[in-house]
Amino acid sequence: MTRIITSLSKIAHDYDALFCDLWGCVHNGIEAFPEAVAALRAFKETGGKVVLVTNSPRPRANVAQQIAGMNVPDDCWDSIATSGDSARAALFEGAVGEKVYHIGIPEETAFFEPLKIIENPAQIARVPLEDAEGIVCTGPRDPYEDPSVYRSEFLYAKQKGLKLLCANPDVIVDRGEKREWCAGALAELYDEMGGESLYFGKPHPPIYDLARRRLAQIANIHDERILAIGDGPHTDLAGAVGEGIDSLFITGGIAAQDTETDGAPDEGKLIPYLDNIKLTPSYVIGKLR
Repeated sequence: MTRIITSLSKIAHDYDALFCDLWGCVHNGIEAFPEAVAALRAFKETGGKVVLVTNSPRPRANVAQQIAGMNVPDDCWDSIATSGDSARAALFEGAVGEKVYHIGIPEETAFFEPLKIIENPAQIARVPLEDAEGIVCTGPRDPYEDPSVYRSEFLYAKQKGLKLLCANPDVIVDRGEKREWCAGALAELYDEMGGESLYFGKPHPPIYDLARRRLAQIANIHDERILAIGDGPHTDLAGAVGEGIDSLFITGGIAAQDTETDGAPDEGKLIPYLDNIKLTPSYVIGKLR
């Protein structure tokens, strides 16, 4: 049974660690949410550990730098697990071959920097589509352009039998007041067209394995004492349910309109919304606070 709460502090004593999403929960792509930062700080002050678990295609060092620029201080978290790090490991293990066609923006080229933790890593080279053995998608080239513009490239790739490595399973995010497409939207399109996409972020197991390893480096905490926090029903919430981890669903993120969240979700809208997505979070809150 889902319980609506007004603050993290109401349930914090039941948990020793948080797997907390970033975009939509701690920041809006532009700036931090002060109440969310305060809530994470308060949890840490009681001895709790916070692992930021994000579907960003960037390495964790780049994410740390990025969120610092949004005024998310490093004293409100302990470690970071990114979809990018999980996907990079697969890339350098040769999941989509050594010659890859990159779909994304230039700022995401850090994704292709060698990983020292992989023994005998694949020698990755970015090449034109016609020379590629696989595709790496870190996101669309233009986040406001409909994913359908990739149909011709994907038709050619499917005919060649190329696999697509999706570094960010998110379909959409809201940057301030603007909604953007993410790599997950392109991967879904490729799947619909008969291609094969490989996913490594939420809700898929590899990123949770990585998050547990990052947590184990700082504390020995069992799953029943971990709370997953997120605003994505099909990423954060579905991932937590799949991993058997308790979840706190932030309705004031990408589900704000559907749940009519204004401070708190409208219960009359929330119940049918949860019935529709066929997922039951442990707890629900409008905004992380």
